[in-house]
Amino acid sequence: MLDTSRSARRTCFWMVLTALALRLVVVSFLYPEHLNPDRDYWRFGGEAARIAASLAEGRGYGNAQFGTTGPTAWLAPVYPLLAAAAFQLFGVHTKASAIALLSLNSLFSAMTCLPVFLLARRAFGDRAGIWAGWTWAFFPYAVFFSADLIWPTTLTTLLLTILLLYVLRLESTQGPWSHFRFGLLSGFAALTDPIVISVLPVLAARMYFRRGRQGLRWKLPATVMALGFLLAVAPWFVRNAVTFHAFVPFRANFGLELHIGNHGDSSHFAPVHDHPSTNEADLKAYTKLGEQAFMAAKQREAVDFIESHPAWFARVTLRRILYMWTSFWSFDPQYQAQEPFDIPNIFLSTVMDLVALAGLYRAFRQGSYLAMPLALVMLLFPMIYYVTHWEDYYRRPIDPVFVVLASYEVWSRVQLRREAVRLLQESPASASD
Repeated sequence: MLDTSRSARRTCFWMVLTALALRLVVVSFLYPEHLNPDRDYWRFGGEAARIAASLAEGRGYGNAQFGTTGPTAWLAPVYPLLAAAAFQLFGVHTKASAIALLSLNSLFSAMTCLPVFLLARRAFGDRAGIWAGWTWAFFPYAVFFSADLIWPTTLTTLLLTILLLYVLRLESTQGPWSHFRFGLLSGFAALTDPIVISVLPVLAARMYFRRGRQGLRWKLPATVMALGFLLAVAPWFVRNAVTFHAFVPFRANFGLELHIGNHGDSSHFAPVHDHPSTNEADLKAYTKLGEQAFMAAKQREAVDFIESHPAWFARVTLRRILYMWTSFWSFDPQYQAQEPFDIPNIFLSTVMDLVALAGLYRAFRQGSYLAMPLALVMLLFPMIYYVTHWEDYYRRPIDPVFVVLASYEVWSRVQLRREAVRLLQESPASASD
């Protein structure tokens, strides 16, 4: 067993440092892509950077699209506020701000080595933790998306992995303050990307159920956890209620996301022509109607289409599920021209998923208490995307789960092979005796 203090800290230090150095090298090659002035620097962070620019220029939390489009709840506030701070320090859409934001994302991704290591070690042992941590350091998707995407994704990944580790520890924690802090951190994560709500309530409910089964207190801890969550999200909820005179809990763009994936075009997993950033008519409608009315109209259109084309919706939903697990959408030449890296993605995703599922099966078979929480994350997290639409970066926040399970499977097989070799080496000596 590794020493849990000095040796573990040294291992984690080198994991994080190596991961960060690798990501920063990639940043040095990719950051110029974000400085393209086409479409008013849309490649530079999309809506997140538009909102951040509005904040940095003193125009408030708004203007998520081109021009003056008014107040917005298009994105939850944490990442646009971080981007606005970078714009204040380094300038709006500048080389320095691009490098700063991509470096920050790279740091978030590199730091994810720590909860990945701790999660695997807690469930499967020290060596499995080391395998998982180093795998994350070099994991291609973690490296690329942190170094290329100005978006909340890498921060969401870090927070969700920490919360997954946290909720496991709360099963035996006695004091209520740990539960309160979990609620606060969960609220912060939800204000970074509300997708975390797809799994955190279920994991928390399961944890409190298990506490009750063990005879531990659960009602007071659950109450203070909920209080912490509400305290974290309440200011954003109040701001939205005052601004839009409506209940807008986290984000306002569900109607558009549903419409993008469900209006009859399945040539791509995310058709780009049906969006205010690419469609002039949609931009005019968004500006004229306001965000709430525009999103409501898009949602009505999507629901009407789904109700009148149920077979199409079912078929495309299955395609989205397949895409999540394999990265395969189509072999059509026009589609392949848009997504030239799909073939290697199909190979990497499919192999990774098969190995991770084998690791999950092994974890269930050996009675690991981590098996069910990880299975729930894999099952629940993508569901909203199955019915709306998919982007290749949507899965990234649960990549650590796949890395932990795949690393565990590979490490287990290596251990079994070493044990078999050892037994073979010992058997001749036993026979000669």
